Amino acid sequence: MIYKITYQETKLRNPKREETQSLYIESDTEIEARSLVETNTPFNIEFIQPIDGSHLEYEQKSPNFKLTEFAK
Repeated sequence: MIYKITYQETKLRNPKREETQSLYIESDTEIEARSLVETNTPFNIEFIQPIDGSHLEYEQKSPNFKLTEFAK
C-alpha cells in the first residue's frame, strides 16, 4: 500500500500550514509507515493517508511524486 504522509520538517516550531510538506512511502501498514518515518527523520508527522486507485493515479501525475525508501 502507498501512504501519503504530510509533515513539518521539525518538531521544534509550531506547525504552519504553509510549511506542510508531503512524502510518499510504500509499506504494509500505516503503523509501519509511521515507524519508518519517525525512525529515519526528525519530521513532525501531521497525517498519514493510504492512497490507491484514482487517488493514487492523480498523485502520480504530480511532478513531486516520488516514493521515499528507508532501510527496514
